[in-house]
Amino acid sequence: MLDHVGINCSDLAAAQAFYDKVLTPLGYSRVMDAGEYGCGYGVEGKPSFWLGTFPGVGPNREVHLAFEATDAAAVRAFYDAAMDAGAESLHAPRLWPEYHPGYYGAFVRDPDGNNVEAVIHHAGPED
Repeated sequence: MLDHVGINCSDLAAAQAFYDKVLTPLGYSRVMDAGEYGCGYGVEGKPSFWLGTFPGVGPNREVHLAFEATDAAAVRAFYDAAMDAGAESLHAPRLWPEYHPGYYGAFVRDPDGNNVEAVIHHAGPED
């Protein structure tokens, strides 16, 4: 059901130092870096837990939840349903090659301000 979860941090370096240390005994490590914007932790190259930040991040930070979809059509259906439900569009469905090849996702803001995504990791250019 959940593909990955992300939290925003006011002090990214401190959060990275903390999670680098506490996730190691559990068998997880930092598997992807996004520079000043954050990093992802997981196993075998797949980040499942993300740390992020952005300019002006305040004390009440949004949570990011990504739900695993079955295909690109399901991602689009998720997005359409969210729009019909009155969600704010953060990013319409598209390929995100900056994440990795085949990453296809759509992002919306839920009624409580959280960033909610539907994603697949195997989309082709025709999706």
